[in-house]
Amino acid sequence: MAHPPDNALREALGLLRTRRFGTFWFASLLSSIGTWAQQVAQPWLLLSLGASSVLIGLDAFAMSAPVWLLTLAGGVLADRADRRQVIAGFQSLQMLCPIAIVALLLTGAVQPWMIIVLSLIVGITDALSMPSFASIVPSIVDRRQIGAGLALNSTQFNISRIAGPALAGVLMASVGAIGCFVASAISYLPFIGVAVWILPRGDAATGAAARLESGHPLAALGTVARVPLVRGALLTTFFTGLLCGPLVTFCPVLIQQAYHGNSGHFSLAVSAFGCGGLLGAVGLLAISAQRDRSRLSALSAALSGLLLVAVAMAPWFWMLVGLLILAGASMSVTNTATNTLVQTAALPQQRGQTVGVYMLAMRGGLALGSLLTGFAVHLLGIRSALAINGVLAVTAQALISRTRARA
Repeated sequence: MAHPPDNALREALGLLRTRRFGTFWFASLLSSIGTWAQQVAQPWLLLSLGASSVLIGLDAFAMSAPVWLLTLAGGVLADRADRRQVIAGFQSLQMLCPIAIVALLLTGAVQPWMIIVLSLIVGITDALSMPSFASIVPSIVDRRQIGAGLALNSTQFNISRIAGPALAGVLMASVGAIGCFVASAISYLPFIGVAVWILPRGDAATGAAARLESGHPLAALGTVARVPLVRGALLTTFFTGLLCGPLVTFCPVLIQQAYHGNSGHFSLAVSAFGCGGLLGAVGLLAISAQRDRSRLSALSAALSGLLLVAVAMAPWFWMLVGLLILAGASMSVTNTATNTLVQTAALPQQRGQTVGVYMLAMRGGLALGSLLTGFAVHLLGIRSALAINGVLAVTAQALISRTRARA
């Protein structure tokens, strides 16, 4: 029996009052705020150092590309190793990267290639640790609450997309970009501590029997590939990341070239995208778990493509802000609905690997899209590149939906 929307929302929000999930949610929020403060400062730092749109795309590519090679290995680590050690080790290493940028800024030695190399290190550690991180929520809630837990986790991420750029705007106006990287480094500490506390020692199945149950490291890839609805949702997420994800990556270029704006305008634009993402995540909380997540993902992905075309044509900055709110909502629904569908279908002993497949679709698409869009922006201009991406996104989703209907 389906739950009314208000009951579904009330039950979902009840998770925040539990000790384990509530503490994890708050620590993740603090960490994400620091990350988004850095995400605002870094492209503007590259632009101030004379970097081109190609280098900005390369920086985003370096941060996301390692998922192609390492995220499935990260999924195996999540299933077979102690997730406490995986998260603490790789996140501590990742924390050294913003610290290194602070040191480079203080000494005046920073160069664009150094930022890109550090982004590559972040990408490698992310690819190896994110499946362990993403499988925490299904590990600390009941199976029937996985969708609500993931949607709540999406709300904290999108709240950080509002608070992080706002914090970045204050810091960049007062102490400069260096303040954003300091905030990013500090924000790792509460998350690492809570992740170590919330997961029991030896959380992953490390015994020989469990390793036999989880099967080959690529077993989860074969499992999801055989389910048409899951396969279609993953393709939707991949093409959304490939074609629509670069909107955020190249937002500073759009703001600077099309609207002659500054870092304050960029912070506002990213915050608007975060507001939309928050609205999308909260909207999912109010939708019963029995609703078809694959259809929600497909419809919102098609909308993302249409909105990207509208963004490319927007003549006024405040019209852009409104469109970014809608784009944030549609992309949030696409990714969260797919994540819920994938993790609900996952076998417990393969959950880390299944999360790795989802991360491969989302982050892998974004990595390739950032690189290709960087060249398109360089050759065609920012508005033309985004418009072409939007048309291709709608076309791709129409083909995916047609194939899924036949299946």
